[in-house]
Amino acid sequence: MDLDFTAAEDAFRAEARDWLAAHIPASPLPSLETAEGFAAHRAWERTLSADRWSVVSWPARHGGRDASILQWLIFEEEYFAAGAPGRVSQNGINLLAPTLFEHGTPEQCGRILPAMASGEVIWAQAWSEPESGSDLASLRSTATRTADGWLLNGQKAWSSRAAFADRAFGLFRSDPDADRPHRGLTYLMFPLDADGVTVRPVGRLDGKPAFAELFLDDVFVPDADVIGEPGCGWQAAMSTAGNERGLTLRSPGRFTAAAERLTALWRAEAGPDDTTLRDRVADAVIRSRAYQLFTYANASRIAAGGSIGAESSLNKVFWSELDIGLHETALDLLGPRGELSDEAADAPAEGGWADGYIFSLAGPIYAGTNEIQRDIIAERLLGLPKGRRS
Repeated sequence: MDLDFTAAEDAFRAEARDWLAAHIPASPLPSLETAEGFAAHRAWERTLSADRWSVVSWPARHGGRDASILQWLIFEEEYFAAGAPGRVSQNGINLLAPTLFEHGTPEQCGRILPAMASGEVIWAQAWSEPESGSDLASLRSTATRTADGWLLNGQKAWSSRAAFADRAFGLFRSDPDADRPHRGLTYLMFPLDADGVTVRPVGRLDGKPAFAELFLDDVFVPDADVIGEPGCGWQAAMSTAGNERGLTLRSPGRFTAAAERLTALWRAEAGPDDTTLRDRVADAVIRSRAYQLFTYANASRIAAGGSIGAESSLNKVFWSELDIGLHETALDLLGPRGELSDEAADAPAEGGWADGYIFSLAGPIYAGTNEIQRDIIAERLLGLPKGRRS
């Protein structure tokens, strides 16, 4: 792996850095888990999109810059280092879009991707169901064929962004007689304001509605909103899950920037004799750099025509545990002040460490629990015998 950047990549980094310095809001945006914050973050997506920074790796015809995967990593490093706002369109850009690129029709890509890139349509992820979380194939919500489309019925739980989003994507059981649970599933998209959809927000520990339950009662979806072949939704869903666990959901720039802020926090807050916290800060920096190098190695492999496969599970376990460790160390450095959330006027870093810690606790659960990921690592990468799922 060549760790030197080309002149073109250095120029791309400089252009991204200059644009971010000129456009990042002067004050932090309100939490995107509130109606006010959601609207502010949607406006930020429009600002990014106006100069084609919202989806840099996409084709230009869909609003991107045709950037390489290495340029995308560079942009992400600059984005987080600059302290830019969180991305409210993350579900669509990082999860649905790669699925559409692989399984969608040209009509779907032309209709859906530009509106996603501009922030005009924000997507919710409707994967989990009651009693069907990491075991996705056990889902019970149904899609029943009609003359010109499908009727959706059932319940989705813990749907990210659904409290304020415009549309959602998910899997539905379209053939209840299929011989195996992961067969007879269909991947569909649907509007959250359609007749028959009830959205019930679910509050986080801080009360903000980061998720929602969705109740579906004879919700009509046209054939145009089926991704891939009916009954073959599992294959498309695995594309989504692989992207979620692999490179796109948590780029290393997020963690290297947080490690830099943690180092600055230790210099400002810790006593010179506090070697325990000093070592934890150093460990966080080392782990964030290790994740950065691992990701660059994966990106080089993809750029050369390879793929990640089951190694995406390594990514997922590593970044989710790194995220918790970074935030726990910051809160221990801050003491009781670290518990102040973003509503408190004197909260350190505008409450970012407290809010970040709350969010990090979900990391080992979403995108497939870490227990499931360790099973995949043991069975597919190490060749060990099946354990808890046998």
